[in-house]
Amino acid sequence: MLYIIGKKIIEMTQMLKGIVNLFFGVFYWVVVGPFKSKTAHREDISSQMLFVGVKSVVIVFAVTVFTGMVLAMQMAYLLQKMGSILYVASLVSVSLCRELSPVLTALVVAGKSGSAIAAELGTMKVSEQIEALEVMAINPVRFLAVPRFLALLFMLPCLTVLGDFFGILGGYVVGVGSLGISHDLYLQTSFKYLELKDIYTGIIKAFAFGVIIALVACYEGLNTKGGAKGVGNATTKSVVESFILIILADCVLTAIFYFSNY
Repeated sequence: MLYIIGKKIIEMTQMLKGIVNLFFGVFYWVVVGPFKSKTAHREDISSQMLFVGVKSVVIVFAVTVFTGMVLAMQMAYLLQKMGSILYVASLVSVSLCRELSPVLTALVVAGKSGSAIAAELGTMKVSEQIEALEVMAINPVRFLAVPRFLALLFMLPCLTVLGDFFGILGGYVVGVGSLGISHDLYLQTSFKYLELKDIYTGIIKAFAFGVIIALVACYEGLNTKGGAKGVGNATTKSVVESFILIILADCVLTAIFYFSNY
């Protein structure tokens, strides 16, 4: 039992060390060694942004709009007893922008795009394509990890903002359609207590979640071993580790914003 626990701790420590090293490698190629004039890299970034962002809009819409509807119905159940049904709009908008939209969007992207990145890079690793890049003096971190990192860094906050809008829309459908709140009154109440800090705290979280997803997916993909089975294991580990780190980072960031009067 102690052997298993110790082994897991060592594996986790090695993983975190590898992710930190990968972060510094990505940071070097982004800041110190820019892409210069090579258009292939810009094209790769654009294709990754299309895959991570545009092709995830539909699933983000489905998740956040139904979350907004469920949240409005659950809040209405309690607020009706207190005679404050009008404040459903405020609770939905603030809850989505500060917490639910960035977290749910990150989990969706980690499951969809993060797993795909890990599988793609893992397949390249076991088929020795990454070794071929090294033979040609092409740095795998610069060529493979950086475009995916930048795509997630920029697109996840954009998806989060869309998730805010979609979630508020879901709450609006329930509030106006089922709870009998007028159109103008619902919108007025939604934005009356929603402050700018509620929006940018969610966006800051989205940036952090994008970094986590990119680093974990690229690390697991670039360190895949064991053929097809190894690719499957790397994909699974990428999703699980991303989920855990996203929730942990969310807890830490929420505590920071709370105790700093955000």
